[in-house]
Amino acid sequence: MDITKDIKYVGVNDYDIDLFEGQYKLEKGMAYNSYVILDEKIAVMDSVDKIAVERWMNNIKETLGDRNPDYLIVQHLEPDHSAGIDTLANEYPDMKIICSSAALRMIPNFCDTALDRFDGVKEKDTLSLGEHTLTFVMAPMVHWPEVMVTYDSKDKVLFSADAFGKFGTTDADEAWNCEARRYYFNIVGKYGKQVQALLKKASALDIEFICPLHGPVLSETVSEVLSLYDTWSSYEPENKGVFIACASIHGNTMQAAEKFKAMLEEKGCSRVVLADLTRDDIAECVEDGFRHSHLVLMASSYDAGVFAPMSDYLHHLQSKGFCNRTVALVENASWAPSAVRTMKAELEKMKDITLIDKTVTVKTRVNDAALAELNDLADEIMKTF
Repeated sequence: MDITKDIKYVGVNDYDIDLFEGQYKLEKGMAYNSYVILDEKIAVMDSVDKIAVERWMNNIKETLGDRNPDYLIVQHLEPDHSAGIDTLANEYPDMKIICSSAALRMIPNFCDTALDRFDGVKEKDTLSLGEHTLTFVMAPMVHWPEVMVTYDSKDKVLFSADAFGKFGTTDADEAWNCEARRYYFNIVGKYGKQVQALLKKASALDIEFICPLHGPVLSETVSEVLSLYDTWSSYEPENKGVFIACASIHGNTMQAAEKFKAMLEEKGCSRVVLADLTRDDIAECVEDGFRHSHLVLMASSYDAGVFAPMSDYLHHLQSKGFCNRTVALVENASWAPSAVRTMKAELEKMKDITLIDKTVTVKTRVNDAALAELNDLADEIMKTF
């Protein structure tokens, strides 16, 4: 696949993988992206996962013909992007390998290629391939400490490492936003400050193409993608609306959640999303928690605490830096209410969380008294929009 006249795609789509990094469910596979820049000198941009190395090598050889690569640019050392370093280095013994100075200290953890074949670069160092000049831009903690991105000034291409990537293959028939959002908040989301620093550097570049390490090459939507990343990494809600995360044991709490969703909609809330934490993809629930301006946590009391799926969800939110949201709490308890207290204690560990004072305790069944309390809570939420 041609990105430009001189830049070719040599990555691999894996249509069979159903779980990424041992935790993220995949419905449409995963792309392990790599690119070749053909000039007086040739640069290969990044390696691939171990399951894709053989196909990647075939793609490179087919693209290069009888030429040899002069450089391998390693922007990110995570195993799904570094598994082919040794194979490529052994195949082309005269090839130099370029990485960030920070990556040099980590190289022995990921490959066996001799360190004297690696050159470490720093901020704004350049590499001339002939007509193409590559400028290296450091992007530490987006989302590993050694990460850098690379800008090609001739074709105005940003090789962006894991930034701007998404779940799914390059040819997945779906919009970029949804799976890119789930990817961002679950993998990169904790590092908003560092993403903001990268966006500031990117704003000084004339970018016509973004070539990430996962997902499709971006061109016509570059400005939209940069804008969304700015919103996400600023921890601002993307949508004004309510996400209801429910953890129900016997179904009564879910019944309350469904009625509460209807109440909010009847009162004019244009976007209300309900998820079942016992069944739905936790990564998607994390995404929706960040996406919306308001979060309602509804859970059963359990073992003097809160039902485990809700505890797990709160742990995920905290670990990803959840903040700057308005949150309401509803519990269900047959005799000793404990869920609200437990959820509140976890939320207090997070930054800039506005808790709605009113809470609701459903006493097992959703009766008229519970419905009245839920209606009052819905009114309180609507006042905060």
